[in-house]
Amino acid sequence: MREYDLSSAHWRKSSYSDGNGGSCVEVADKVPGAVPVRDSKVTGGPVIVVGAAAWTEFLRTVGPLASR
Repeated sequence: MREYDLSSAHWRKSSYSDGNGGSCVEVADKVPGAVPVRDSKVTGGPVIVVGAAAWTEFLRTVGPLASR
């Protein structure tokens, strides 16, 4: 399994996050071929690193559901 140095990662709240302080997901930019994901309320907690192609497919699948 590949390890990523995310110590200087620039995290941003996902546009799919709840704006009311609820479900807050952050993603890190500029990690070639991968998308690190974490809970913004637990910034020192675990990070899931998803392949870029899998992340794109995930967004394509859940995007229409989020707009309901």
